[in-house]
Amino acid sequence: MRRKRIYGLGILIFIGLAILTWRLSSIQLFATENFSNHHINLIESSVSQRTQELEINDGRGQFLDRKGNPLTFTEKPVVVIFPFLKKTVWDKGKVASILHISSQQLEEEVQKASKPMVLGGKTPIVLDSRQEDQINSLEIPGLFAVKKSFAVSSHIAEDILGFTAKNDNLYKRKYPDRKDIDIPPIGVEGLQKTFDEFLLPDGASKLVYHVDGEGQPLFGNKVKYVEPANPFYPVYIKTTIDQEIQMGIDDILRKRGMKKGGAVLLDIKTGDILAMASLPDRSEKDPYKNGGAVNYMLKQETPGSVFKTVIAAAAIEKGAADEKEFFECSTDLYGKEASRELGKLNFDESFSQSCNRTFGETAKKLMEQDPDTIESFAQKLGLIGGAGWQGDLYHVTGFHQFEEDKGTIFINEENKSDANFIAQTGIGQKDVSVTPLAVANMMAAIARGGEKKMARAVSEIDYQNGTAMFEFPEKDLDGSTISPYTAIKLQRLLRLVVTGENGTGKSLNGLPYDVAGKSGTAQTGKGDLYNKWFAGYFPFEKPRYALAVVNLDVADGEGGVNPMFADIVQFLYEKDQQTGNEALPNQ
Repeated sequence: MRRKRIYGLGILIFIGLAILTWRLSSIQLFATENFSNHHINLIESSVSQRTQELEINDGRGQFLDRKGNPLTFTEKPVVVIFPFLKKTVWDKGKVASILHISSQQLEEEVQKASKPMVLGGKTPIVLDSRQEDQINSLEIPGLFAVKKSFAVSSHIAEDILGFTAKNDNLYKRKYPDRKDIDIPPIGVEGLQKTFDEFLLPDGASKLVYHVDGEGQPLFGNKVKYVEPANPFYPVYIKTTIDQEIQMGIDDILRKRGMKKGGAVLLDIKTGDILAMASLPDRSEKDPYKNGGAVNYMLKQETPGSVFKTVIAAAAIEKGAADEKEFFECSTDLYGKEASRELGKLNFDESFSQSCNRTFGETAKKLMEQDPDTIESFAQKLGLIGGAGWQGDLYHVTGFHQFEEDKGTIFINEENKSDANFIAQTGIGQKDVSVTPLAVANMMAAIARGGEKKMARAVSEIDYQNGTAMFEFPEKDLDGSTISPYTAIKLQRLLRLVVTGENGTGKSLNGLPYDVAGKSGTAQTGKGDLYNKWFAGYFPFEKPRYALAVVNLDVADGEGGVNPMFADIVQFLYEKDQQTGNEALPNQ
């Protein structure tokens, strides 16, 4: 009996030791980076208990505007203090004098420091170069002048840049070969997402010192500066965004009360995206709330009469735009009384005054000749298939600078044989759905004489030392284009929209830059809500800018975008006057 008890006790002890051994092995060998159901990183936790540190730069690549100015960060020379300053003797009066603050204020800052911190906290004391040199020349342990990276608070161009977020599972799935102890945030929207592989940090730059269990210095008052070993990283992503223009357009849209929608501005010569604004704004706490994380300039929307530009291009090239033919524009697509009594109009007048009857009938005539006509000319003008830059980037084939909707004309082949459906398609309704970026790019192509270019958001990736890692060349969009003759005729039609006595864009006549463009009011299928557009280019004689403005989901009598378009034209003219831009004003 006694032997059985000893035997049983031995088995229990053995099992207990086996469990303890397994547990210790799990802690020390097998689950060091993902321990327990709480997914604790034991290595990271161990390091954090033995050190105190202040991050100077998180090591993630950053974005610059077209002139090299930072968009997502700013570097400020500041004073960093460590808690052990409380127990050392140092010349507080001398430091306070250099910083132009009182000794009492300096002492209070030091006494409240429980961990390494920037002097001044959320409103840091920013140094000039002379103060920076003076502070460091004192060689006070635990007090340093350093250039620290701060995230910008103004969120310039946040819609195209996107944002990052902590998502460990997504990070591990996307980068299974990386073995980071501290998993960094990952790009989840915009350029932050598409360029994430280049932006990922090799490690942060930090000021570090070791402490004991009570938080006291372990190896004296020595602070180490730790940074990644690679001098070429982090990289800079140089965008095509003009910071001043971006801020100006953002301000105009908000002052005009836009709630949902935005504007996109292109450089006609290069295809560069100079500004891209999308509303509503993104919330820091909940970025996806109310569509704040959505860039509506890259989402396809119903264009309404802006799409008549495509029908006009097809009619001109196919010989279906007879100036001597008149259309009964006091009736709608189905021969019933229209909401506007426009009378009988020829083709040019119909375009200027946006007569639905003309373009419904013309669309049907074109589709009788060739059922692929409308899609073909939408492609020729760059409205479908994507407008953004794409190409090979090192080992990545078909790299897209940003994610965008591709546009739709007909969802299925059956709709191409339905006369009523075709008529609605001719005025930019039914299945027709295109992105504001593609619409702006269409206007740029017309201004160039038919040449289609890819819209470029990034011009190059630069190493930390400023040398180019990769340059994104200007590229033409694939596929056929409209003829130069058709482009010239479209230019004249678009100008007539503004100069015509009853043109839908006549409120834009008389601006310092002559404007050519097309308006649009599209039914959304959401009750009495509409998408309201104006897209065009300017100056007419020497085109430089292509602009699309759209106000989404607004009531019938509200939210017109012509005043917003006008404000942006005026703003650009005034800016160009100050900078001596080559664009010519209206004489």
